[in-house]
Amino acid sequence: MVKTVQEAFDAMPAAFQPQEARGLTVAYQFEISGEGGGEWYVDVRDGALTVARGRHPKPDVVFRATAENYLGIATGRINNAMAAVTGKIKIEGSMLTAMKLQKIFKR
Repeated sequence: MVKTVQEAFDAMPAAFQPQEARGLTVAYQFEISGEGGGEWYVDVRDGALTVARGRHPKPDVVFRATAENYLGIATGRINNAMAAVTGKIKIEGSMLTAMKLQKIFKR
Protein backbone atom coordinates (compact mmCIF):
# COMPACT_ATOMS: atom_id res chain seq x y z
CA MET A 1 0.00 0.00 0.00
CA VAL A 2 1.20 3.47 -0.90
CA LYS A 3 2.19 5.45 2.20
CA THR A 4 3.97 8.54 0.85
CA VAL A 5 3.45 11.00 -1.98
CA GLN A 6 6.71 9.82 -3.58
CA GLU A 7 5.48 6.22 -3.50
CA ALA A 8 2.23 7.31 -5.17
CA PHE A 9 4.14 8.88 -8.06
CA ASP A 10 6.55 5.92 -8.22
CA ALA A 11 3.53 3.59 -8.63
CA MET A 12 2.08 5.51 -11.59
CA PRO A 13 4.01 3.75 -14.39
CA ALA A 14 2.74 0.33 -13.24
CA ALA A 15 -0.86 1.63 -13.21
CA PHE A 16 -0.58 3.37 -16.58
CA GLN A 17 -2.87 2.10 -19.34
CA PRO A 18 -1.16 3.13 -22.60
CA GLN A 19 -4.09 1.96 -24.74
CA GLU A 20 -6.28 4.57 -22.98
CA ALA A 21 -3.72 7.29 -23.72
CA ARG A 22 -3.39 6.76 -27.48
CA GLY A 23 -3.71 10.11 -29.24
CA LEU A 24 -3.57 12.00 -25.93
CA THR A 25 -0.94 14.69 -25.44
CA VAL A 26 -1.18 16.36 -22.06
CA ALA A 27 1.00 17.50 -19.15
CA TYR A 28 -0.25 17.45 -15.56
CA GLN A 29 1.56 19.38 -12.84
CA PHE A 30 1.13 18.41 -9.17
CA GLU A 31 1.94 20.85 -6.36
CA ILE A 32 1.71 18.96 -3.09
CA SER A 33 2.08 20.84 0.19
CA GLY A 34 2.90 19.58 3.66
CA GLU A 35 5.10 16.77 4.89
CA GLY A 36 6.42 14.67 2.02
CA GLY A 37 5.12 17.16 -0.52
CA GLY A 38 6.84 18.73 -3.49
CA GLU A 39 6.32 19.15 -7.20
CA TRP A 40 5.88 16.38 -9.75
CA TYR A 41 4.59 16.20 -13.27
CA VAL A 42 3.01 13.56 -15.45
CA ASP A 43 3.58 13.95 -19.19
CA VAL A 44 1.53 11.80 -21.58
CA ARG A 45 2.46 11.73 -25.26
CA ASP A 46 0.41 9.39 -27.47
CA GLY A 47 0.57 6.36 -25.18
CA ALA A 48 3.97 7.14 -23.64
CA LEU A 49 4.34 8.23 -20.02
CA THR A 50 6.89 10.32 -18.15
CA VAL A 51 6.57 10.84 -14.39
CA ALA A 52 9.20 13.11 -12.85
CA ARG A 53 9.86 15.28 -9.87
CA GLY A 54 9.96 19.00 -10.62
CA ARG A 55 8.08 21.49 -12.77
CA HIS A 56 6.82 20.93 -16.28
CA PRO A 57 7.56 23.96 -18.51
CA LYS A 58 4.01 24.12 -19.95
CA PRO A 59 1.47 22.10 -17.96
CA ASP A 60 -2.08 21.82 -19.31
CA VAL A 61 -3.55 21.21 -15.85
CA VAL A 62 -2.20 22.01 -12.39
CA PHE A 63 -3.39 20.11 -9.31
CA ARG A 64 -2.78 21.54 -5.82
CA ALA A 65 -3.42 19.56 -2.65
CA THR A 66 -2.00 18.75 0.74
CA ALA A 67 0.02 15.54 0.99
CA GLU A 68 -2.73 14.01 3.13
CA ASN A 69 -5.48 14.81 0.62
CA TYR A 70 -3.39 13.75 -2.38
CA LEU A 71 -2.65 10.38 -0.77
CA GLY A 72 -6.35 9.96 -0.02
CA ILE A 73 -7.17 10.55 -3.68
CA ALA A 74 -4.29 8.40 -4.97
CA THR A 75 -5.32 5.45 -2.81
CA GLY A 76 -9.05 5.80 -3.44
CA ARG A 77 -9.97 6.76 0.12
CA ILE A 78 -11.15 10.15 -1.19
CA ASN A 79 -13.36 10.33 -4.30
CA ASN A 80 -11.77 12.43 -7.06
CA ALA A 81 -14.92 14.38 -7.91
CA MET A 82 -15.78 15.05 -4.27
CA ALA A 83 -12.22 16.21 -3.62
CA ALA A 84 -12.58 18.82 -6.36
CA VAL A 85 -16.04 19.94 -5.23
CA THR A 86 -15.05 20.23 -1.56
CA GLY A 87 -11.74 21.97 -2.29
CA LYS A 88 -9.51 19.14 -1.06
CA ILE A 89 -7.79 19.44 -4.41
CA LYS A 90 -7.61 22.60 -6.48
CA ILE A 91 -7.56 22.30 -10.25
CA GLU A 92 -6.25 24.97 -12.60
CA GLY A 93 -6.99 24.38 -16.28
CA SER A 94 -9.60 22.37 -18.16
CA MET A 95 -11.74 20.16 -15.94
CA LEU A 96 -12.36 17.87 -18.92
CA THR A 97 -8.61 17.43 -19.41
CA ALA A 98 -8.15 16.90 -15.67
CA MET A 99 -10.75 14.11 -15.70
CA LYS A 100 -8.84 12.21 -18.39
CA LEU A 101 -6.15 11.48 -15.81
CA GLN A 102 -8.28 8.91 -13.98
CA LYS A 103 -9.09 7.12 -17.26
CA ILE A 104 -5.44 6.46 -18.13
CA PHE A 105 -4.50 4.94 -14.75
CA LYS A 106 -6.06 1.84 -13.20
CA ARG A 107 -6.59 1.69 -9.47
